[in-house]
Amino acid sequence: MVESLANMDMVKVIAQGKTIECDRGANLRQVLLKHDIELYNGGAKVINCHGIGSCGTCAVLVEGEVSEPNWQDKTRRSLPPHSPTRNLRLACQTKVLGDVKVTKFDGFWGQGTEIVWNSEL
Repeated sequence: MVESLANMDMVKVIAQGKTIECDRGANLRQVLLKHDIELYNGGAKVINCHGIGSCGTCAVLVEGEVSEPNWQDKTRRSLPPHSPTRNLRLACQTKVLGDVKVTKFDGFWGQGTEIVWNSEL
């Protein structure tokens, strides 16, 4: 019984062809990086804010249950080159609440339209 209750707190993140189990409420950026998912494009691998939500280079499309966007996420995505009307999220400001699929787009900030990787690639 204890094991089944523990499993209820685990969720799946599917990204870049990998299925990762993590704790419900885990930070999406940390989960992806811990499992060697290429979250950053090009020079953003070196030049990024390391998770404080100010640069916007960890922007991804997330399908599934995640936390509501906080003020850092909303603010950064409201500024160019991002757009507040595009359904992207900052991985560093997103908590995984249920099973999710993640897609990364091209561009330094992940703001492009071409898919770099998704749940299958």
